[in-house]
Amino acid sequence: MLDAVYSYLDGEIDPQDRAQIRVHLEECGPCLAEYGLEEAVKKLIAKHCGCEQVPADLRSKVLNRIEEVRVQMVEGRLEVAD
Repeated sequence: MLDAVYSYLDGEIDPQDRAQIRVHLEECGPCLAEYGLEEAVKKLIAKHCGCEQVPADLRSKVLNRIEEVRVQMVEGRLEVAD
């Protein structure tokens, strides 16, 4: 459930799942505490780590590259440097 809480915090889930997680947070003290901690950390990082914007397509590029490497590993084509 904590993975979903992190996605909730980052605004990476659809409205229906968002509502379900909100209900869970209202009912689950440990998850609510973790959410509060992560929210505070996120705000602190945002406040102190500059305001540089990343390219809008960065996430998709990273995910595509991860998939390429995964396929290469499965097919045995990836060479690991020593």
